[in-house]
Amino acid sequence: MDDVAVSGPLPLGAFLKLAGVAGTGGHAKVIVQSGDVTVNGEVEMRRGRTLQVGDVIGVAGREYRVWSSPA
Repeated sequence: MDDVAVSGPLPLGAFLKLAGVAGTGGHAKVIVQSGDVTVNGEVEMRRGRTLQVGDVIGVAGREYRVWSSPA
């Protein structure tokens, strides 16, 4: 599992770009709408879903955990 540091709540689409899973917002949209993304084990189809620290995102067999960035 990879930890991805964030500085506050952010949408799933932005997280996918930050984590390097998607190159653009459009690419993030396609990935999410394909049904291949899970948040905390549940399929998530909304790229605007707000993620919180501790959420675990699964994409293509990899997992990423939202982690709090030091201030």
